[in-house]
Amino acid sequence: MLDVLGPTVEFLNLSQGQYKQFCLMRGVVPPGVTVPLHSHDDVEAFYIVSGAQEVLVPGAHGLEWRTAHAGDFVHVAGGALHAHRNIGDEDAVDLIITTPRLGAFFREIGVPVGDVGRYTPAQRLSRFVETALRYGMRLGTAEENAAVGIELPTP
Repeated sequence: MLDVLGPTVEFLNLSQGQYKQFCLMRGVVPPGVTVPLHSHDDVEAFYIVSGAQEVLVPGAHGLEWRTAHAGDFVHVAGGALHAHRNIGDEDAVDLIITTPRLGAFFREIGVPVGDVGRYTPAQRLSRFVETALRYGMRLGTAEENAAVGIELPTP
């Protein structure tokens, strides 16, 4: 299980052999954790297994917050700005279906849960930003995040 700056992911397939077309992960977003505004070329879909979270996705009038509960399916097209956050009091658990490329990104930025203390938050954030840019991701600015109700922590 890998910690990816708050949420954790566990790979359920190895993206090899007959499964090389997709990556399947189990994601856990603890209460109070937010994944800020970002986009990537990879399609990403979430099946909410338990808990609930708010997801920010493109809608008829721009970006819209929607609440996703257990049993809901959230599809994020490649290139779409999106974010999500757990404002509840229990873990939100998802099955995440995406590309092997995005799975490789998570493997690069993730730290085994037992090793999180080996790195400072600044080291982890720097590694995340560097890797995200190398993968061609767009990270929302502090102003863009604030405009949709996300307050980024100050370094």
